[in-house]
Amino acid sequence: MVLGTLQNSGPLHGHEIRRIAEVTSVSSWGGVSVGALYRELRTMDETGHVESVRTEQVGRRPARTVYRITGLGEAELRGLREEAVTEIHHGTDPFGVALLFTRTDDLPTLLGLLKRRRDAIRAMRDGIAAEGEALHRAGTIGPLDAAMFRRRVIQLDAELAWQDDLDRVIEQAVAGSSGARPTAGAEESGAADPATAADQADETDDPTTEVHS
Repeated sequence: MVLGTLQNSGPLHGHEIRRIAEVTSVSSWGGVSVGALYRELRTMDETGHVESVRTEQVGRRPARTVYRITGLGEAELRGLREEAVTEIHHGTDPFGVALLFTRTDDLPTLLGLLKRRRDAIRAMRDGIAAEGEALHRAGTIGPLDAAMFRRRVIQLDAELAWQDDLDRVIEQAVAGSSGARPTAGAEESGAADPATAADQADETDDPTTEVHS
């Protein structure tokens, strides 16, 4: 994130980079630790990936070092970008764990929890879509930024569609589970066994069977 920002925006000091990270909320969706930016800048300065070009000070505020990306940093950025774009990354999935290890008799409860999850996803989806559209109308984001907003909206739409399918699977499982068990009333009423009923029907239809008055 730091190297890409310096490549795109030119020399910046740490506070400006931190501000960009906060505005884009990259810590929540990109795994970037905003609090570690200054330490990372100093480390990259030591390794030669960035270099200081000047120091700025406004009033009594602390002096700020302005950094720019170096040739070594450009090469590192190309490698990191290639890895991030071409490799498929999988994170942890607490929802998948909870779903996989849910007992069959907990499925009705799960349906209620899934409704709450759907509401949260829909609210997130609508919020992201509205934010992206507002920023695009204001001209504060470029086409790649707008595409990233659209990507997230499409991902959440797909998640909602998948959850619709999941709800149908669970509802069918619940219906099948309840239908497979005989009710207590049926057992107590002495419902005839299908094979026994068939035998009785055969005896009734047999013309050789004697009927006594």
